[in-house]
Amino acid sequence: MSDVVRFDVQKFRLLYPSITVSDVQLHSFFTEACILCNNTEKSVIKSTEERELLLFLLVAHIATLQMRLESGNEAVGRIAGASEGSVSVSLDYGQSAASEKWYLQTQYGARYWTLTRQYRSFLYIAGRMPMPVRR
Repeated sequence: MSDVVRFDVQKFRLLYPSITVSDVQLHSFFTEACILCNNTEKSVIKSTEERELLLFLLVAHIATLQMRLESGNEAVGRIAGASEGSVSVSLDYGQSAASEKWYLQTQYGARYWTLTRQYRSFLYIAGRMPMPVRR
């Protein structure tokens, strides 16, 4: 089990001092992060230091979203436009793919998305067809 990252609350709090949620919430967010980023010996991210960084970014992202929700901000997306008379705000995600929109809501999620680019692609090598078919 040495290939699995263990959540260190003190280290996380030193790296992300602006995150002010409880330790219980942080542990819950780490569990959620492990669902999004495989934290087993079978993970495509072999370096536990790199995986810890990515998991911490996910925890910070989830915690930031939770802190926004608890402060009464339920808006999702970035502010695209605002007006003052009769108060109007429009939100969007800009030019982003559907899979990345959730991550781009915070700086931590955006960093995670950028750093994991190399793990979101694959190399496809077509093998020989088992039975050639003439058409």
